Amino acid sequence: MTSFLGLFLISVVAGFVGSMSGMGGGVVLVPALTFAGYDIKQVIGISIVSVIATSSGSASSYVRDHLTNLKVAMFLEMFTILGAFTGAAITLRASPRPLYLGFGLLLLASWATMFSHRKEHWRQAPKVDDFSKWLELSGGYVDPSSDGVVRYQAVRAYFGGPLMFFAGVLSGLLGIGAGAVKVLIHDLVMGLPPKVSTTTSNLVIGVTALAGTSVYLAHGLIDPGLAAPVILGVVAGAWLGTRVLVRLANHKVRYFFLVVLALLGLEMIVRGIRLP
Repeated sequence: MTSFLGLFLISVVAGFVGSMSGMGGGVVLVPALTFAGYDIKQVIGISIVSVIATSSGSASSYVRDHLTNLKVAMFLEMFTILGAFTGAAITLRASPRPLYLGFGLLLLASWATMFSHRKEHWRQAPKVDDFSKWLELSGGYVDPSSDGVVRYQAVRAYFGGPLMFFAGVLSGLLGIGAGAVKVLIHDLVMGLPPKVSTTTSNLVIGVTALAGTSVYLAHGLIDPGLAAPVILGVVAGAWLGTRVLVRLANHKVRYFFLVVLALLGLEMIVRGIRLP
């Protein structure tokens, strides 16, 4: 098992990666803590608590910088909360091997989808549907990397909402923010700029994780002694991540996202295959 300092340092890295990529710290914490010898179901419970801390540590800064689209976030949270309850209930009855393999396959599928679009530069969708217009899912932000204002309008909200239910299921099931999936939905389905995708995901994952946490807490899978250094570390890491992200160009955010997905996805699949 890992010392308090070791858990703290792992969690700082997890919070930084989670904040920078919009995925939540669970994508680093779950592989790292299972490798350190902790039971995967206990790790999932702690990880989903850390997702709340990551979101809290970065979402407030992104809202202040006008990068997060609050209307998009609140619309999608209705779907992710229901999904998180469903996913957490499934995990309580699942064996470890499917959890490892499911985690890894999710990350690699997300990587493949994003990699296929890596050279595409964001541009506003030419046609905005009436439902998205009615929800008023538009916004704009000042981009320091281009010294200009980026304006956008979300599209296909009627697809984005139901898809977010399944992202919520994955969040509750695997103890992650499922930001990998949320960012893809924001980016490829709803047509949001990469920075807005990442920052809005950071807000949504916190609310989603709160729903899943209630299930794990009720079943005694959250150890306060393990949670304390993890929460402290991810908050510190998330704070560092927000300071870096706002200064990066959109394409650099996307490449960072791709590297993290590939490495962690492969690691979890190998670990699942090696289980006795």
